[in-house]
Amino acid sequence: MSAQVTRYGTLDMQVCVPADWSDAQIQEFAEREYPCGTKNGWSIRRHGDSALAGASERVPCRKFPGYVHIMLDA
Repeated sequence: MSAQVTRYGTLDMQVCVPADWSDAQIQEFAEREYPCGTKNGWSIRRHGDSALAGASERVPCRKFPGYVHIMLDA
């Protein structure tokens, strides 16, 4: 499997990417798939953000071992 966008909204997106990808690789992938259009581009939703509702920044994918789901915000 290759990295993919699993959800996309106007101001946020969820990606499923290899667990060993760096933050920079994740953001580059997100920008390539759906350019954000803002000066700062996509940013990873960090641990402690209320929108994560207590979930981790990197949630293991149930379908593809070795992959994680990550939320990004515009």
